[in-house]
Amino acid sequence: MKPVIGITPDYNAGDREDMGGKEPTYFLRARYVQAIEDAGGLPILFPLVIDKARQRQLLSQVDGLLITGSGSDLDPQLYGERQCVPFRQMSHQRSSLELGVSKLVYGTHHPTLGICGGMQSLNVALGGTLIQDIAVQHSTDIAHSPPGSATKKAHGIAIATHTLLHKIIGKPLIRVNSSHHQSVKKVPGRLVTSAVSPDGVIEAIEAPAHPFLLGVQWHPEFLYKHDPIQRKLFQAFVKAARSYKASRAMRSA
Repeated sequence: MKPVIGITPDYNAGDREDMGGKEPTYFLRARYVQAIEDAGGLPILFPLVIDKARQRQLLSQVDGLLITGSGSDLDPQLYGERQCVPFRQMSHQRSSLELGVSKLVYGTHHPTLGICGGMQSLNVALGGTLIQDIAVQHSTDIAHSPPGSATKKAHGIAIATHTLLHKIIGKPLIRVNSSHHQSVKKVPGRLVTSAVSPDGVIEAIEAPAHPFLLGVQWHPEFLYKHDPIQRKLFQAFVKAARSYKASRAMRSA
């Protein structure tokens, strides 16, 4: 049996023409689903439930969690700040689900991968903060949201040794794509920084006390089909979910 991977969708409450117009709509780019399938997992879409008991029930049905990227930002009030840049904010439905399950998986030890905005949700859920806009709040010559397709690599990153990410990738330096205007600022105590770009922007975080809780700021789902390094991320994630599934089956036997 393939490990089941819950995936968080984006949500249009009825005000986004690019995601269903006036009709409330769940929205998920197919490349996330395909990456999980190609790595050997069985992806399912999570409904955006706010109730904590229902979030626990959702997690009880899956073997891993993928928190996807988003075109909108977490409300800065969620990490104790006022909004200082006029970007679209994430729906309450989505942020409630993502922050809720991010807190839960730290204790349940579900293998978890956060991509771009998903990495930021993990960081905020566990007590961290964000740079609201890199161009305004962080001096850099690197374009973290360059024009054009995210299938092209934009800059290098340095991966810290003795981290889960380094164990998966097997290299200290790689090049990644980039499509974000925010980034992690304060990393909470339960997490560590596992990769940075040359300008100091945090590109990956992880939880040393968790079997597999990893966030990456780039978009490996754009690259994995042609880049074996990026494919390793999804393969390692699904492998961890398969092990979680097996251990849970043994406990319930």
